[in-house]
Amino acid sequence: MRFPKLAFIFMFVGCLVVYLTYVKHHYVDSKPPVSDQLPQYRMDTRKHPTSSLVVSENFQYGIMFDAGSTGTRIHIFKFQMEPNEAPKLAHETFRAIKPGLSAYADDPEKSKEGLLGLLKVAKDTVPETLWSSSPLMLRATAGLRLLPGEKATILLDKVREVFSESLFFYRPDSVSIMDGTDEGMSAWITINFLIGSLHGTETPTVGMLDLGGGSTQITFALQDEKTIQTSPIDYVTSFQMFNISHALYSHSYLGLGLMSARLAVLGGFEGQPLAGPKELISPCLASDYSGQWEHAEVLYTVKGQKAGEPIYESCLKKVEKMIYKQVRKTEEVKDLDFYGFSYYYDRAVDLGLIDESKGGSVRVSDYIEGAKKVCNNMSAGGINENPFLCLDLTYISVLLQELDFPPDKELKLARQINNAETSWALGATFQCIESLRKHGTC
Repeated sequence: MRFPKLAFIFMFVGCLVVYLTYVKHHYVDSKPPVSDQLPQYRMDTRKHPTSSLVVSENFQYGIMFDAGSTGTRIHIFKFQMEPNEAPKLAHETFRAIKPGLSAYADDPEKSKEGLLGLLKVAKDTVPETLWSSSPLMLRATAGLRLLPGEKATILLDKVREVFSESLFFYRPDSVSIMDGTDEGMSAWITINFLIGSLHGTETPTVGMLDLGGGSTQITFALQDEKTIQTSPIDYVTSFQMFNISHALYSHSYLGLGLMSARLAVLGGFEGQPLAGPKELISPCLASDYSGQWEHAEVLYTVKGQKAGEPIYESCLKKVEKMIYKQVRKTEEVKDLDFYGFSYYYDRAVDLGLIDESKGGSVRVSDYIEGAKKVCNNMSAGGINENPFLCLDLTYISVLLQELDFPPDKELKLARQINNAETSWALGATFQCIESLRKHGTC
C-alpha cells in the first residue's frame, strides 16, 4: 500500500513538531531554579602580568562593613578557593571613616555619603564580573547596641536602602546588629585562621581579648571540663569550621568598652545625658585640668579633682568600685596564650611598649606600672598629650586582673598578621559565606 506524497509530508512535519516540543520542555526543566542563595564562586581568568600564559584561579570575594562605635570600616576579602581545602586569604583591602554609624542616629540620611564612599572602594577592588557573586554585609557593634531600638532600626534600614542599589550580592538579613558573643567568636576565628590553627594542623589555638569603645570581649577554646561546668550556659558555645568542631568560652561585656568605662569612671551614665550643665569631675584627671570630651553625641566638660592622696591611688579606687563584680574570673586563662586587640594595642603604643606598626608583646604588669608612672607624673604637675591616659591605663590594668590574668601574664598585640587586619570581620565573613551557601541566610 502506498501513502500519498502529501500525507507523508504532513506525517514528517508532525513528528518534527513533537520532537522539538520535547526538546524545549526538557531544556526548561533542566535549567537550575532561580535562587537568592549565593552563587558558586566564579572562574576569574586573566593573563599573568609577566607571562603570556593564561592563569585560571577560583576566587570568592566577601565585603564586610564593621559599624563600630567610633567609626565605620570596610574589609574586602579575596579568598582563593580550592576543592576540599580550607579557603586561603589572597588579599584584604581595608578603609575606615569617622564618625561611627551611631553618630547619625538623629539624621540617618547623612550616613549615606560615607557608605557610598566605602562602596566605591569595593567597586574599585572587586572585578565587575564578580559583583553579583560577592556578598555584601554590615555588622553593627556596641555603638548601635546602645542606641534606643527605633533609632537603630531606622539607621539599619538606611544601610539596606543603600546596599540594595550596589549591584553586589545582597540580602536584607545581611545587615544587622551583631551579638556581642558572636563578635568575640568571630575575632577568635580570625586570629586562629591567620596563625594557621584552624586548618587541622598541630598549631594550638590562642585566646582573644578585644577592648572596643562600647564593649569588651574574651574568647578562648575550652580545655578544662571544670570551666564548662561552672560557667553560665550563655558563655559556652560550639561550632564547626573546616570540618573541625570547636568549643569556646566567649562573652561580651556591654558597657565595659574603654569609652563607656571612661564615662562611668568620670561619673556619667551611658545613654543618660546629665541634667543641667554636663560637667564631670574626677580624681583620675590632673587637678588643674579642665577640658571638653564628647561621647555618644554628648559634649561633657571634664575637670580634675583635688585629692588628699596621689592621683593613681585615688583613680584606682574609683575604677575598682566601678568594675566591682561586673566580670567573671576564669582560672583557665592563666595557662593559655592570648592576643589583645583594639585599645589594648593603642594604649600600649601610647606607653611606648610596642612599635605602632609592628605590634609586640606586653605583660599585664606593664599596664599596671604604666598607669602608676603616668598618674604620678600628673600628680607632679607633668603635662600629657592625652589627659585620659592615666584613667585608661588604670582601667585596662584592673580589667585584666578582674578577668583573672596575673601580673606576669604576657599578651601578644597585633593589628595585622600576614597583612590582614586582626578584627572580627574576617571570621564573620567566613561564617556568613558558609551560611549563605548552605542555608541562603547570613
